[in-house]
Amino acid sequence: MHIRLIVGLGNPGPEYEQTRHNAGFWLVDNLAHSLPGCHLQRESRFNAMVAKTSIAGKDVWLLEPLTFMNRSGQSVGALARFFKVAPEEILVVHDELDLPPGAAKLKRGGSSGGHNGLKDITSSLGTQDYWRLRLGIGHPRTLNLQQNVADFVLHRPRREEQSLIEEAIDKALRIVPMVCEGKMNAATTQLHTD
Repeated sequence: MHIRLIVGLGNPGPEYEQTRHNAGFWLVDNLAHSLPGCHLQRESRFNAMVAKTSIAGKDVWLLEPLTFMNRSGQSVGALARFFKVAPEEILVVHDELDLPPGAAKLKRGGSSGGHNGLKDITSSLGTQDYWRLRLGIGHPRTLNLQQNVADFVLHRPRREEQSLIEEAIDKALRIVPMVCEGKMNAATTQLHTD
């Protein structure tokens, strides 16, 4: 079993581009830019930006839903059903409140932890048994901010948080070839000890 679909979560539109909730888009954008000839293009039947590419010799789909976060499952489910991608072959990249900026963790399955994008994907796939790459953005309380969570995720990170998130994305990009080959234990070990 290896990863055949990498999904970046975020909200569409220029007003959301730089917000914490778009960390998944940031990683997929960086990944696409790093691959020769890989360009995300609008695909109306999936309501998403999509690219087919090759990573570590494997065919891999990249997807960024063009729905809002809480409807992400529409795009993910549509592409997965069309190309017969099993849930355990999907990696969803998303912002994570429970990890500090600079942290990145890989895991399979588990609850949505209140993340509306994950909730909708779980509902669409009918299972929680897909992979997640969690990019830490911190929590307003642990960062000593008075914002509520909904407001926090829809704002830009402070400069020092942004550079830590970018470092975590760089670390995560280094393990993408391993997950595409199905070397999940090695990828997890490298990411969690890097």
